[in-house]
Amino acid sequence: MQFIYKDCEVNYDFYDNDSKVSLIFLHGWGQNIQMMMPIAKPFTKKYNVLVIDLPGFGLSSEPKEVYSIYDYAECVNKIISSLKINNPILIGHSFGGKVSIAYALKYKVNKIVLLASPFKQNIKKDTFKMKLFKSIKKIKILKPFEEIAKKHMGSTDYKNASEMMRKILVKHVNLDLSNEVKNIKCPTLLIWGTNDNAVSYDDALFLEKEIPNCGLVTYEGCTHYAYLERLNQTINVLKSFIGSDK
Repeated sequence: MQFIYKDCEVNYDFYDNDSKVSLIFLHGWGQNIQMMMPIAKPFTKKYNVLVIDLPGFGLSSEPKEVYSIYDYAECVNKIISSLKINNPILIGHSFGGKVSIAYALKYKVNKIVLLASPFKQNIKKDTFKMKLFKSIKKIKILKPFEEIAKKHMGSTDYKNASEMMRKILVKHVNLDLSNEVKNIKCPTLLIWGTNDNAVSYDDALFLEKEIPNCGLVTYEGCTHYAYLERLNQTINVLKSFIGSDK
């Protein structure tokens, strides 16, 4: 399915179960819907589940202007509103997590789940995508996702991204939300690997302290893709976090 946002064609999959609970899954930079499906699929027969190819990724077209994180959040909100979804639970990995933070700061949201989500200026823009791809290659359990990542990261290098996406990436990594996260009022769950070289585990500890209603689930020895490395555990943790909304 497609939605038009600011002349951008945004691709999404929506599983409508006429449920009171709606889950929104947002992928990381350079990725797409397929990278979120391993944790989204178990919920598609019970809850309303929306998985989005964020603008510039997957089957969605590139923005024609330099989007901010808040533009991405607005895009998600427009899609949610068009589907008549109220009070959603957002689950975002990496860049998708930062979009979730921005969303929670501007719109009504039930809960958010942040999977290794950056929120401050601590990532080198010219190596971020390469770091993510290399981490996939090193982890056996992530091998099925390697080709997906390779395809949707261009040549896995910032330098080979389009001019527009490079500008968006620069805008993203330069936006520091450290002083804003304390304003997130909804229940927040963090899932983080202690060996995350893209977004430090120390950042998770910071978020846990700053966000008023926040809990941290730590995956010892896992990387930026901890949510996939311990897939079954992640699914169970999500079920527990969503559980009170039956």
